[in-house]
Amino acid sequence: MENYDDIRRKQLGDFLKIRRSKISPEYVGFNKKKRRRTIGLRRSEVAELIEISVEWYTWLEQGRDIHVSSKVLEKLAIAFNLNPSERKHLFLLAQQQIPLDIPKKQIFISPTLQQFLDLQGYCPAYITNLRWDIIAWNQAACVIFGNYETMSIRERNTVWRAFTSPYLRQLLDDWEGHAQKRIAQFRASYSHLYDDPWWTTMVDELTQVSEEFRNWWSRYDILDSPEGTKIIHHPTIGKLQFQHLSFRLCDAPNLMATVNIPLEETTANKIKRYCQ
Repeated sequence: MENYDDIRRKQLGDFLKIRRSKISPEYVGFNKKKRRRTIGLRRSEVAELIEISVEWYTWLEQGRDIHVSSKVLEKLAIAFNLNPSERKHLFLLAQQQIPLDIPKKQIFISPTLQQFLDLQGYCPAYITNLRWDIIAWNQAACVIFGNYETMSIRERNTVWRAFTSPYLRQLLDDWEGHAQKRIAQFRASYSHLYDDPWWTTMVDELTQVSEEFRNWWSRYDILDSPEGTKIIHHPTIGKLQFQHLSFRLCDAPNLMATVNIPLEETTANKIKRYCQ
């Protein structure tokens, strides 16, 4: 009886065979000869494209128990012209962590995504990118955390603001706990994109302007984006209590939505009265 790993490796081999058959030699730069038994690419051609031996690639298609690196998988995804869903499927079958796609162009916030934020009503909500820049928000977020419309992109970076904004220090009941979590989340993202010069510059500048950042960064704490509670002392509205929830977007995994949900009715009513 086949076990799970046997089935997974067989599915990986079948997937590779199908994708190989769908790529024409001309598409990847090979000359198509008059007589050609193979539909699509030959195994030897795939091996040449991804810079491994023919024997090793053959074993991969045969479902042999061998390890395949993420670098090889990325080359396969390019050679086979896989779309994001197919690429994800490839990495899952090979039991490799799926690398995040780093966008080359400015991220576009769709009208639907902005509508989602606006429909959160009196729940402050915003979207962050991999660098932890806030790139979209709703009115409630501006009311509570400050007017993002007037801020520069640096000022809208949640890590930079956590350590440089006097307003945020006064706003958060547990600023120290918030800042320590934020730096641990920043460290987790940094491990994905350490070769981006932007990160080195940001870390260097934060180290210069904030003693707390300098001390806590050296701890190497790592944290994703958990749920939690947040107590805020707004200068006009007063004490507010939220539960916050963060999640990555299925259609744009480089983006994360954060929604602050009023913990009790009093908080919701205060924001509602202030916004009216």
